[in-house]
Amino acid sequence: MSVEFDIAETLDVKGESCPMPVVKTKSTIDGLTQGEVLEVLATDSGSMSDIDGWADGTDGVELIEQQEGDSVYKHYVRKTE
Repeated sequence: MSVEFDIAETLDVKGESCPMPVVKTKSTIDGLTQGEVLEVLATDSGSMSDIDGWADGTDGVELIEQQEGDSVYKHYVRKTE
């Protein structure tokens, strides 16, 4: 699958469990400019629902896509405001 957007930054939270992937995603997205996309790499399967729920309930961010690989979960979050 090819990613159809430019990634401004990649956040590696592999090996970390809830709530750190969401905490670090929020912290990193706060430093981005409107329209930029953050790629989050995680190994915690719970990050799929955690980051989805966080993005759904947070103004100013949009979860574009999630991918489930062999051992890594990829999340693509755009800062919208």
